[in-house]
Amino acid sequence: MNTDLRTDPLATRHARRPTSTKPAILDEIHRAITEGGCTLTEIAWEQQRLHEARRWSVVELISNIDLERLSEGDRVRIWNAGRAELTTKPGADRVARLADAECRRWQGEDDVVAAIMQACGTWSRYWNEEEAHHEVVFNQLSSFLGLPAIPDVEFIEYRKVFPDDEMLRTLTLLVISEIVAAVNYGQCAMLAEDPGLRALFKQVAADEIQHMGYFIAFAKGLVDSGAYQAKEAFAVAHFFIREGGDLYGVKRDRIEERDTHVNWWDHLEHGDVSTPDAIERKQTLIFSALKRITGISVSSVEEVEDTWMDLVGC
Repeated sequence: MNTDLRTDPLATRHARRPTSTKPAILDEIHRAITEGGCTLTEIAWEQQRLHEARRWSVVELISNIDLERLSEGDRVRIWNAGRAELTTKPGADRVARLADAECRRWQGEDDVVAAIMQACGTWSRYWNEEEAHHEVVFNQLSSFLGLPAIPDVEFIEYRKVFPDDEMLRTLTLLVISEIVAAVNYGQCAMLAEDPGLRALFKQVAADEIQHMGYFIAFAKGLVDSGAYQAKEAFAVAHFFIREGGDLYGVKRDRIEERDTHVNWWDHLEHGDVSTPDAIERKQTLIFSALKRITGISVSSVEEVEDTWMDLVGC
């Protein structure tokens, strides 16, 4: 390496001997590689440190929940969460596959972009493991509560891998998915009366926020490289937050027919239980994510659409 990460101001949080520093997401990955000389081995080490620092036990958190105390609303939210989380493994599998394919495509043409892609694919193994905790904890809780079991055929259906897309679009979609999940779990935590269940919902929400941060960092790295255009991030954001967009989930007037994969937000079942959507909170976080990814500030749905139209030249 040409630059010592222990003294480089771009990478003081990501030093070669980082045991005295707090693990953190490498949110300036393009600069860390181009100006800080950060290698993929060092990036993988930082990913491992943060992953280990955030590990938690499914068995332990379940043991802290008083099953007899849970309300009907809690039971519905637990069951929905378990089904929704079945779709996260296909998401992680897709990212690993797409990131490696894009890495090979960029090798020799833009090796920094290739490295960012490989770093993203490497991190997807931690995302996959952490999401596995979410899937198992909610589905096992559902089993303990005697809620309807998920038939194998439905389990397999929810495992369909999403079709590939342009990488910046994919990462932006995942940023928004994590935002929706984090806010939803935060709402569930506020509604839960049992302290153990409230702690579980808060833990899962914190995981989703961390995942959002990683996807933002990789997306920003691609935009910073100049190889990917901000318009793609805004296109995906507009698709979600427009009137009747995917952000509104099952409450949309029209839900697209999808034979290729399952979007969990299309399949939530509430029965007589009402959970606040917190749409404004989700929108605010999406606006913030767009600023972090592209450097462009927006503060309304209309501004997202106008910016997207400007970027595509309309």
